[in-house]
Amino acid sequence: MAIAETTIRRIIAARDDRISLVTRIAIEVGAEIIEDVIRPGHDLNSVDLARRYATSRTPIREALMLLEKEGLVDIPPRRRPRVQAMNVPMIREIYRTRGVLLEFVAADVARNADKNELELLEQAVNEMDRAHHNDDIRAYLWANIAFHDLNLTVSKNQTAKRIVESLLLRTIHLRRVSLCQPGRLEASLEDHRQLIKAYQQRDANLAGALIRSNHSNALRNLEISLT
Repeated sequence: MAIAETTIRRIIAARDDRISLVTRIAIEVGAEIIEDVIRPGHDLNSVDLARRYATSRTPIREALMLLEKEGLVDIPPRRRPRVQAMNVPMIREIYRTRGVLLEFVAADVARNADKNELELLEQAVNEMDRAHHNDDIRAYLWANIAFHDLNLTVSKNQTAKRIVESLLLRTIHLRRVSLCQPGRLEASLEDHRQLIKAYQQRDANLAGALIRSNHSNALRNLEISLT
């Protein structure tokens, strides 16, 4: 849960020196959504949450609005807020957009990363390998997120980084669902091993193709599991 909370805080409160009550509620509830403690489609009762945090409903509403902005919560008119449950068309939009952006990112890394940066990326994939060896999907997911965060930083493509990070929170649950499909963990790890080799060979076209293929396969797995 601590990793999920840290990730949400980085997205919604990166510039805050002190965490307000509204932000704390958003971070904690958001982490529970990301970690599947609160499942997609589940109602979020503002009265219960107000009781939990010993506050009025106003900070609860503001916190849920923050999570709505990040795609974790749906607040329909005149109805109770609920955890966002994405349909297949929404998922396709996200994965296709993310795949195209990360294709550019991978090409930038292949062309411009220095030796130290490539070593750091390889170490990040080794963390994924350890999680896979331990058959720990949760650890693999967070190691994968750490790899792609580093990948964005190394690319120095700030525009792509901002857009991909804006999609991060709404993709974490989806990535977990995809990785739970038979054979997907092994395929994902192999894709990232090959990506490191493409980086080391300075092959921007191959690096971009690997990222594109990885996202296409993940989307295909989601389409199968959700339909």
